[in-house]
Amino acid sequence: MKVKLDFFIVGAAKSGTTSLYEYLKQNQDIYFSPIKEPNYFSDDIDVSKFSKTYRRNTFLDVERYFEKSIFHNVPLTFIRNKDYYEQLFLRGQNYKVRGEASTSYLYSKTAAKNIYNFNPDSKIIAILRNPMERAFSHYQMAVRYGHTKLDFKNAITEDNRQVNKGWGISELFIELGLYFEQLVRYFKVFPKEQIRIFLFDDLKSDPQKFVNECCKFIDISEFELANKYAHNVKEAPRNIELNHFLTKTGIKSLVRKVLPKSARNELSKSFYKESKVRLNREDFNFLLDFFKEDIEKTASLLNLDLSYWLNYDKL
Repeated sequence: MKVKLDFFIVGAAKSGTTSLYEYLKQNQDIYFSPIKEPNYFSDDIDVSKFSKTYRRNTFLDVERYFEKSIFHNVPLTFIRNKDYYEQLFLRGQNYKVRGEASTSYLYSKTAAKNIYNFNPDSKIIAILRNPMERAFSHYQMAVRYGHTKLDFKNAITEDNRQVNKGWGISELFIELGLYFEQLVRYFKVFPKEQIRIFLFDDLKSDPQKFVNECCKFIDISEFELANKYAHNVKEAPRNIELNHFLTKTGIKSLVRKVLPKSARNELSKSFYKESKVRLNREDFNFLLDFFKEDIEKTASLLNLDLSYWLNYDKL
């Protein structure tokens, strides 16, 4: 490849990667891909198998994107063309470091090795969140996007029972929080000193300190955050049934295409509300059966005390 990337934020999904991405973008030494999550190295994710609902909520018209001379910011897509991927970073040649943030890279079985083959000197950043809390945040996102109208426990159960699973096929509420094997894939190919595992709780409690630690790791100067706003703040549809119907029928996708951004923003204000709902103790204990063993194995792998993740009162 013509380009060299210095670092990758690989996940986990719903664990603060968007906030970290937006914070680090404030540093003039860093060039990020205009597509936050190009997902190029998770080539085991088969775009052709995506569900209709996932397709409608995901920008996949990659060819049309690269027809333009100026690349606009896009949250996520799935690039499978090497030339397209290179084009995302050509304008960052004069920056000290270049990177990207695709959360599928932690879940993917091939991404770690692919990234290593691309640049064995890459630095890997992962943010881990209490998997019970992560699953609940993921569920709230699924409700907002209209992927489900079920209550939390039933949504988890239904997704877990699916026979055909995968990124863009099922929600993976449980799978995305099973960190042990996902992390092992990186430790098998990268030297430990090139991997830095952060915790979501630290990002939440002190964003400035968290970003300073990231800057040290990727070898750039520390800087004062101008904006500490937490990104991806929780929102919920005012009418879950209607939201699900509009998503499943494709009406919501059509509205996004025909309405200008200003009109969409105004419509969104009336359609969604801030969500203050949190994971309750009963659902926490329900999830604990799925995650307890993996949390203990992850703690041992990282030599970290994660026992507080097992305690609902520590959320």
